Amino acid sequence: MQITKFAIPEIIFGNGSIKYLASCAQRLGAKRVLLVSDKGLEDSGWVKQVLKILENSKMDCAYFNDVTSNPRDTQIHEGAKLYIEHKADVIIGLGGGSPIDTAKGIATIVSNGGQISDYEGANRISHPLPPMIFIPTTAGGGSDVSQYAIITDTKRQVKMSIISRSLVPNISIIDPDLLITKSRKLILSSAVDALTHAIESYVSRLASPFTESQALNAIKLITENLKPAADTKDPEALTNLSIASTAAGMSFSNAGLGIGHAVAHSLGGRYDVMHGMTLPILLPAVMRFNIPSCKTKMAIIARTINGAHICSTEIQAEQVCNTLQHMFEDLGIPMRLRDILPDNNHLEEICHLAVQDACAVPNPREADWRDLLNICNEAW
Repeated sequence: MQITKFAIPEIIFGNGSIKYLASCAQRLGAKRVLLVSDKGLEDSGWVKQVLKILENSKMDCAYFNDVTSNPRDTQIHEGAKLYIEHKADVIIGLGGGSPIDTAKGIATIVSNGGQISDYEGANRISHPLPPMIFIPTTAGGGSDVSQYAIITDTKRQVKMSIISRSLVPNISIIDPDLLITKSRKLILSSAVDALTHAIESYVSRLASPFTESQALNAIKLITENLKPAADTKDPEALTNLSIASTAAGMSFSNAGLGIGHAVAHSLGGRYDVMHGMTLPILLPAVMRFNIPSCKTKMAIIARTINGAHICSTEIQAEQVCNTLQHMFEDLGIPMRLRDILPDNNHLEEICHLAVQDACAVPNPREADWRDLLNICNEAW
């Protein structure tokens, strides 16, 4: 058996667990905190609640909210400047993947210097980061437990994958109550992101028994709870999506992802499209491409979603792609790239960039840019 590693943060999970934020920060020696979030979280009231928790514990807090979807390198450097000016000692990230990845980028720069693009790729962060506490407000991105940060290089129009054990936070506080304020669209896009994390990491060449069990658990929970969570915000379904997102995050953080995420990153860098809206479109085509290299695992995914089947492994592997396609369509998710992109003029360039993305490395089947272009054309 290959030697594996499994890195995760301390996780505090449960309804109302956000109340432990101050004691967690104090345990890490916090006196001057940098809080990273965004305007959407301000409107929903969660930023105000977090600031109140910190204020009641007599913590001096600077607040950085210049964060957009697909966070930019320029925002990282502005946040790092505020961290240094405030003489902060702990970073708290509140939000989905964008604020949390921004917090990771800020932590990288204040401890290692240089430009955030210096750390693109795997294992390029050499110095320890300041203590980090993350509070996810979506059930999907998994950045709050992972070794990944995705930052847009504005000059190259490329989403950079930064991968390092240093990016795993000290503590992740996962409170399903924070999902109540999310829109149906955001619940769906986040959950499909987590589902793709689980599927790609399950079939990854770096998968291990520790990641595979987490991935299958996430796949089952997401497919069973996605509809009630999105349609009625059923509390139990939202809690199960939070569990699934965490499990999928632990899996992909240690096993890696695949070409679906590589292409989605390149599409996002070029068109600034929401990450979670490209993944359901690409996922069925990516899975069909990968079947020859992981037929048995695809059949296991099929049985996890659909239950026991008496048909062959080959048929189950093919059927699961159609099952997911129909599930996404029934939920009203756009299922063609033409529905979310203004044109297809840059697909070849995008696919050339995608094969260089670090996420493509552990994909179970080797793929060149032509293979990725075929996938994009199938999804167009």
